Amino acid sequence: MIAWLRDLNPTERRTMTACWAGWTLDGFDQQLYSYVVPTMMALWGLSAGTAGSIGMVTLLTSSLGGWMTGALSDRYGRVRMLQLSILWYSVVTGLCGLAQNFDQLFILRALHGIGFGGEWAAGSVLMGEVIRDKYRGRAVGFVQTGAAFGPGLSALVFAGLYAVLPETEAWRVLFFVGIIPALLVLWIRRNIHESESFQERQATGEKATLAQAFAAFRGVYFRTTLKVTLMVAGAQGGVFAVQFWMTTYLRTERHVSASAAGMFFAVQMVGALIGFLIGAYVSDAFGRKWTFGISAVTTFIMVNIYIFVPMGDTALLLCGIPLSIAILMKFSAMGPYMTELYPTAVRGTGQGFCYNGGRAVGAIFPTAVGYGVAYMPLGVSIALFCSIACLLMLTMLLLLPETRGREIANLEPPVRAGG
Repeated sequence: MIAWLRDLNPTERRTMTACWAGWTLDGFDQQLYSYVVPTMMALWGLSAGTAGSIGMVTLLTSSLGGWMTGALSDRYGRVRMLQLSILWYSVVTGLCGLAQNFDQLFILRALHGIGFGGEWAAGSVLMGEVIRDKYRGRAVGFVQTGAAFGPGLSALVFAGLYAVLPETEAWRVLFFVGIIPALLVLWIRRNIHESESFQERQATGEKATLAQAFAAFRGVYFRTTLKVTLMVAGAQGGVFAVQFWMTTYLRTERHVSASAAGMFFAVQMVGALIGFLIGAYVSDAFGRKWTFGISAVTTFIMVNIYIFVPMGDTALLLCGIPLSIAILMKFSAMGPYMTELYPTAVRGTGQGFCYNGGRAVGAIFPTAVGYGVAYMPLGVSIALFCSIACLLMLTMLLLLPETRGREIANLEPPVRAGG
């Protein structure tokens, strides 16, 4: 299961370590707002829809941040933009703790989204280019476990702070803790270098221009970019519909305390860790599309079981493990899949837009859940819009090619569906 790690060279291992830490801390910062939604609603008198709009704007601006960071990484380098993105989202997260009203928090979370989206765009491209074809799926899947550790760690911090501090103070301290990731930049500056493929392209004197930010929308790339973006929108939308509202669902409909809700999330992150690892091996063994398809179908099943099947708190706690496995295993294949669709010259732009553009469209789903509460219980709204997201993902998946085994060194233009 882990013997392949010993076969990696020092450059591959250091890059994996840096990106894993980036994913972990990115996930930590991003998840913080979902934990304080009930506090914000009570403290500032926000409706569910209004509170959801803060989550939506973060996801919308992350699409801009991911797209532009991807394009800039094609010109200035993956490592440089990775450092800038981490520094950006860390500082802005800390500033969120100083917000005095809804408008200020809305603006700060919008700014946070730019760095949040940029970190994935730069880090994913760097990983895809540094790790050899044979281990790309497993390596990116291993790094993706950081997205489980980060939210899991933030759940523990959330539970601890809310246990010892009044809610009116705890939410601010929670955001202040989010500035810690900025320290990672110092280590990256000393230990991580650009990929060989990027350096070789730079050596030719060819540099990406600002106009090339639109390269993924021209010619043979356009249809691929559109379909992958919508596929990712379904994948992300299903996750957002569940994760963004889960704390509120547990506290309002299941009547779980704030500290207990934190433990629910910590247990679910165990499932997320397992899911990322399973997705990594399924991706390399059977293909990227199989991984996406299995995740979409099992997500539909598990979300409806979690919401509609009567069970006690202990059973609900344990059910969170297979739910997280199902809903998150697909992300192990995301980075490798998009890396294998685009050549080096436009990889940052294409990958950055598809993932983060999909994230922006996916942002509609948690907002729709919030407004759906006016017509149905929160749990029903979560299940409905998560199911719609799964259907969108599966529909787009049928129109896309498999890429497992493709070599990126001399990658040709993307193959059309069925090719």
